[in-house]
Amino acid sequence: MINPLLDIAEVSVGQHYYWKLGEYELHGQVLITSWVVLGIIAILTVLGNSNLKSTPDGLQNFTELVTEFIRDLAKTQIGEEEYLNWVPFLGTIFLFIFVSNWSGALLPWHVIEIPNGELAAPTNDINTTVALALLTSISYFYAGIRKKGLGYFKRYISPAAFLLPINMLEDVTKPLSLSFRLFGNILADELVVGVLVSLVPLIIPIPIMLLGCFTSAIQALVFATLAGAYIGEAVEDHH
Repeated sequence: MINPLLDIAEVSVGQHYYWKLGEYELHGQVLITSWVVLGIIAILTVLGNSNLKSTPDGLQNFTELVTEFIRDLAKTQIGEEEYLNWVPFLGTIFLFIFVSNWSGALLPWHVIEIPNGELAAPTNDINTTVALALLTSISYFYAGIRKKGLGYFKRYISPAAFLLPINMLEDVTKPLSLSFRLFGNILADELVVGVLVSLVPLIIPIPIMLLGCFTSAIQALVFATLAGAYIGEAVEDHH
């Protein structure tokens, strides 16, 4: 008997550069571009915070601006009492998606040749977006159980017990909507740019690429905002 879940896990778009790890196959091109994205974030973080000044300037000013933005986002979505605990998580999610999306819009990944498939933004792979969505789901379950204990699960029969199936279905659709929204938008953007570059190499793709940068930033903001909203909903007190 073949497990149908394994068939679902193998859903992919395009060709891939596979790495063998025992009996498993990994999407090598996603790991390569993810490491590049994490490297960019790490370098900017170190450069911006290696020589801190009481009056920030240059890159330190930029990193503090990003930190304040993420803190405000967490405070708005989660609330005064709990938001500080979740700033690192929301910040990591936002920065990884933001830099990943912009790397797909700005970096010439397709110029680099690999044995099979082609390099693209990490968020151009459904496995990456599903992993980010599942992390978000685990986080808001953890937030709710940590604050309310097993009483957290009372929300499934609130305000009435007959809503149990609908409330359970909501927890299934949240990661699905998060993952497919991000994946679909980034994939569509890269496909449109790729087609236009092949047809009209110079002028027309530029405004499309600029629009792609804007929509990529919006997608990172939407994902982080919804993640914060779900966590805020899990820790919210219902009186």
